[in-house]
Amino acid sequence: MSYNAPVKDMLFNLRHLAHIDAISQLPGFEHAGYDTAQVVLEEAAKFNQQVVAPLNREGDRNPSGWNQGVVTTTPGFKQAYQQYVEAGWQGLQHSADCGGQGLPKVIAAACAEMLNSANLSFALCPLLTDGAIEALLTAGSEELKKTYLEKLVSGNWTGTMNLTEPQAGSDLSLVRTRAEPQADGTFRLFGTKIFITYGEHDLTENIVHLVLARINGAPEGVKGISLFVVPKFLVNDDGSLGARNDVHCVSIEHKLGIKASPTAVLQYGDHGGAIAYLVGQENRGLEYMFIMMNAARFAVGVQGIAVAERSYQQAVAYARDRVQSRPVDGSVKGSAPIIHHPDVRRMLMSMRANIEGCRAMACVAAAAYDAAHAHPEAQTRLQNQAFYEFMVPLVKGYSTEMSLEATSLGVQVHGGMGFIEETGAAQHYRDAKILTIYEGTTAIQANDLVGRKTLRDGGRTARGIAAQIEASEAQLRQSKHADALVVADALERARQSFLEVVDFLCGQQDPNAVYAGSVPYLMLSGKLIAGWQLGRALLAALAALERGGDAEFMRSKMVTARFFADHVLSQAPGLCDSIVQGASSVTGLALESF
Repeated sequence: MSYNAPVKDMLFNLRHLAHIDAISQLPGFEHAGYDTAQVVLEEAAKFNQQVVAPLNREGDRNPSGWNQGVVTTTPGFKQAYQQYVEAGWQGLQHSADCGGQGLPKVIAAACAEMLNSANLSFALCPLLTDGAIEALLTAGSEELKKTYLEKLVSGNWTGTMNLTEPQAGSDLSLVRTRAEPQADGTFRLFGTKIFITYGEHDLTENIVHLVLARINGAPEGVKGISLFVVPKFLVNDDGSLGARNDVHCVSIEHKLGIKASPTAVLQYGDHGGAIAYLVGQENRGLEYMFIMMNAARFAVGVQGIAVAERSYQQAVAYARDRVQSRPVDGSVKGSAPIIHHPDVRRMLMSMRANIEGCRAMACVAAAAYDAAHAHPEAQTRLQNQAFYEFMVPLVKGYSTEMSLEATSLGVQVHGGMGFIEETGAAQHYRDAKILTIYEGTTAIQANDLVGRKTLRDGGRTARGIAAQIEASEAQLRQSKHADALVVADALERARQSFLEVVDFLCGQQDPNAVYAGSVPYLMLSGKLIAGWQLGRALLAALAALERGGDAEFMRSKMVTARFFADHVLSQAPGLCDSIVQGASSVTGLALESF
């Protein structure tokens, strides 16, 4: 089915929650106010609706193929990607110094959602390139930047992230790919990498692999891992392409979803060693790779929002058309479209509220990223950096888990027809599953939220966020609007549950008790932050109504916030109980009893 980008909701978030006009006052973003955002988002909507979205079903039916080392993407992908490059979308948020447009992340994130809603498989290629750009900007030498950055920022070349090996999934201490130093300062790489998204394809003439490997003699474990650039084709001094490097795609995976995205097995060094260039310093590769991973984790969270939105739009369209049964209230004589039935409306509202809450959360997180990098005051930068880092596992973990629930509901709204591939509802469900797995499973995000983001500072950042939420509760009560009062009360109960869990985690001595509740803590935190942003949206909608704003849209925002409070925030106390009281039952069963 067709895709209609939710530009109005994105612009609402940019104006009222992310305060785009304040971001445009930051150094380097002077050209990026609301008017610019509106123009960019409207152009992104046109491109993705007209060019990328029509390829989504084709990619599922006719995925990328492998033949003797050559990968051919879905028909139409190559032409669409060329249009993507020519329009400059790859460089949207990257510095003008390397050929980008220098727009803030908060605008780029909205455009990324559209691209991923239009075609999740297609969007994965630019996503990985963004991560490679970030890593080179942070740790690459001037020579590496000169050789690769402009081509990556333009999209003329693409980038990959090579972590996983057959024996080393999330545990990167087990990486065995080896790097042998050469007399000319380069290295020769030998090893196998698996699950490499767009590790081989026909969209561009060169692919720039960023690869984790262990230099001979390096320390064991994660402290001995280095990061390397390994181009598919070597680059001559004048920038032209030279010989084919010794890295080859030996197969691509056959997957549950995102079938058009080629997931490659790459073999390095079967013919003398792949020529590689060290990024930064030896044995600091994991540190540099985390730059890519954090960028990718946020982007994967946006993917969750995107695929859920696509599923929601299809479910609404089907519910409007599918005639089945009489309404229980007798409002229609005879059978009626199923959107009249209360439980169908409950499912659609659940999808809508969770999507809008996660979209708002991601938007606010992106705005914090921009302030953390561009604000002239050091203390403000630090505060925004702490907030953004706390948000990343929530955007990634909560939004992707939400996408599974939403796309499952999308199938359910279709009933039996949702189980039939021809309707397309099942594709969204299948595509969404990978999002909770790659770039760190939900448990890895939750462990990060507990260990690095909560316990490391004794809960200071978490409690600081709770204080901001409490201030929003007061504003909601001051409005005296009935829906605002309900949302304020629900936020208060959820916030108190959140703080009880933070106190429990910070005071608990048993690590098993702490981490047994890590995923429920992430889910509680995600519901709280998303609900907070919807509460802020309700206040903005009330103010807009008083000014004579779009009445239908603003009332919809208010109803959605109320639904989230009634049906999602209300789950917080139960999650709290499961964390604080339920740890012993998680680990109580003897291992041999499973």
